[in-house]
Amino acid sequence: MAMLNDTIFALSSGAPPSGVSVVRISGRSTRDILVRLVGSVPVDRVASYRTIRNRNNRPVDSGLVLFFPAPHSFTGEDVAELQIHGSKAVLAALFNELGDIPNVRMAIEGEFSRRAFENGKLDLVEVEGLADLISAETEMQRRLAVEQSTGGVSAMYDSWAERLTRARALIEAELDFPDEDDVPGSVSDMVWTDMKRLRDDIGDHLKAASAGEIIRDGFKVVIAGAPNAGKSSLLNALARRDVAIVTDIAGTTRDVLQVDLDIDGYLVKLYDTAGLREADDRVEIEGVRRARVALRDADLALLLVDMSNPVIPGNLEQALPHVTVGTKKDLIKIGSGRYDLEISTATGDGLPELRRLIGRIVAERFGGLSLAIPSRQRHRDSLAKCLAALDAAISETDADLELRTEQLRLAAEYLGRITGRVDVEQLLDVIFSEFCIGK
Repeated sequence: MAMLNDTIFALSSGAPPSGVSVVRISGRSTRDILVRLVGSVPVDRVASYRTIRNRNNRPVDSGLVLFFPAPHSFTGEDVAELQIHGSKAVLAALFNELGDIPNVRMAIEGEFSRRAFENGKLDLVEVEGLADLISAETEMQRRLAVEQSTGGVSAMYDSWAERLTRARALIEAELDFPDEDDVPGSVSDMVWTDMKRLRDDIGDHLKAASAGEIIRDGFKVVIAGAPNAGKSSLLNALARRDVAIVTDIAGTTRDVLQVDLDIDGYLVKLYDTAGLREADDRVEIEGVRRARVALRDADLALLLVDMSNPVIPGNLEQALPHVTVGTKKDLIKIGSGRYDLEISTATGDGLPELRRLIGRIVAERFGGLSLAIPSRQRHRDSLAKCLAALDAAISETDADLELRTEQLRLAAEYLGRITGRVDVEQLLDVIFSEFCIGK
């Protein structure tokens, strides 16, 4: 069991060997560790060039040392950063020294961020955004993660929670102080009008959740069609490497193959599937079943048709957004005009246009969309519960006013669960700031 009072350390930069490695230390023993390793604690937040020595006073390495005193640090604790040469031997020697100090240990996964959350330096949305920023591979993933990690989304959730708290305070004031002259009469109309506006705001925000998850997890494009339509050849051509086995034998692809593409800054997950036909072979039957499952979950289907032998599989899901692509253009003399796009993986004809088309479809899906949007199922679930409670409070006009305010409290609590700031009773503070009660 990890001890919260331990001082922790870890490599915070990439795996060695590297030109420079950054080792981060956090906890109450940080100052003592610096005295032990480099002789003294450097001036706050000023890089100092020091020699790191072991217990026998022998040099381990020289590098820059930084000290961030609590609470003005990433974790809210005393934090040090050692910027040293990124060799395995240097790191091993340093970690050996640190590990021998009582109550000092290697950090577990995410422990620095966890301490930052527990010390109020980051909320849960910012922590998740930071994790997404570190793992971001495309420009849109980076933008979405920056919006989350810098507190833009949290500020919006906090403002909504504040509106809910204020509404409850106004209703509580009307219930508790009906005869006070300082309390405006019948604030209910104003409260419920604002709550209806808030419901619409949260509803619009929730509608964008699928967009956030697609930017973060990828836009799923499934290549489908009859056997030998050129699906695996297209996967290889778009991936620019041999991912799938390509032969002229029908039914070569038996499983769903997947590659990640970066198209115009969006992560596009491209899936190659088994040819859709009535199969006899048990393995191919399973492949066709998996292909249909992949199609059901797709954001876009590329329906490939061999123009030299046009076969379109039956009973396809028509509601699915799809693009019909004619393949093997090099084998026919003149295009038919029956397809959205005609390509040849042999010559590369039409492939740049197909990439652009996919990029345009993805971009249209997010056209004009703010990136202050939910990006995880956890966010979506809590927002849906918040919206349901708020809707109940607004619509149950015949219910007791206290029961309706309880629904508002629940709505605020579900919002608080997203950021980790679960609703704290601040009603009296709000009441006293709004009214001159008791003067």
